[in-house]
Amino acid sequence: MTQLALIIRHRTQPGKRDEVRAVWEKHMAPAVSGNPGHAAYFYCLDNDDQDSISAFQVYESAEASQQFLATDGYAAYLKDVEPLLLGPPQVTALTPVWSKGV
Repeated sequence: MTQLALIIRHRTQPGKRDEVRAVWEKHMAPAVSGNPGHAAYFYCLDNDDQDSISAFQVYESAEASQQFLATDGYAAYLKDVEPLLLGPPQVTALTPVWSKGV
């Protein structure tokens, strides 16, 4: 199986980054922690843009990513976070070819 990596950049409504982070911590942190399909996940705040959040994820496979998107936890996250965002995230899909463990 080939792993799938994603870089996801969110633009929040002005001044709403802390609220978006709280929603992520409520729904996504436990969902990702308990998901065996996630090989790695980094939730990052942009140092130069107070209304930007990026996530770097590595899934065990493309199928694992699709399975995660179908979970109740992800649906609850979307319901709570979408009003706080400027629009859909920018998503870049990548194929990992080398990595160093963290």
